[in-house]
Amino acid sequence: MNNEKRIEELKEEKYQVLFGVRKSTFDAMLTMLESAYEEMRRKGGRRRKLSVLDMLIIMLGYYHDYRTMENIAFDYGVHKQRISEAIAWVEQVLIKDGTFSLPSKRELIKDDTEVIIAIVDVTEQETERPKKNRVSLTPASKNATQSRI
Repeated sequence: MNNEKRIEELKEEKYQVLFGVRKSTFDAMLTMLESAYEEMRRKGGRRRKLSVLDMLIIMLGYYHDYRTMENIAFDYGVHKQRISEAIAWVEQVLIKDGTFSLPSKRELIKDDTEVIIAIVDVTEQETERPKKNRVSLTPASKNATQSRI
């Protein structure tokens, strides 16, 4: 899977649909991850089997599409442990930088902050099944069900 070629040909409108982020955000994340990877390599870290671009696409796809690590690993021809490591590394780098962090709880509590809330009803519904009672079940006698020779 050559993601570099595919990303070059990708239109700007498709980033939001495929990855859940805008192209500018994607490019900022990629630049940040590439610099963190180079710094890790200078310190003597091991070379990754997946490229930085692949790891970013994997992480965004994992959260955007709710795909399993096993499914993603099959697409990239690696073990699911490599996918797990890639997602964890990308998360750590992005969290450590702080550029893409959500505002703190204190920021949200301030009076001048406008908060938009969306409420989604995700309560479970009981499945309707036929009621089991004596009338609906016709018990058969043992003699009628067994054949005699």
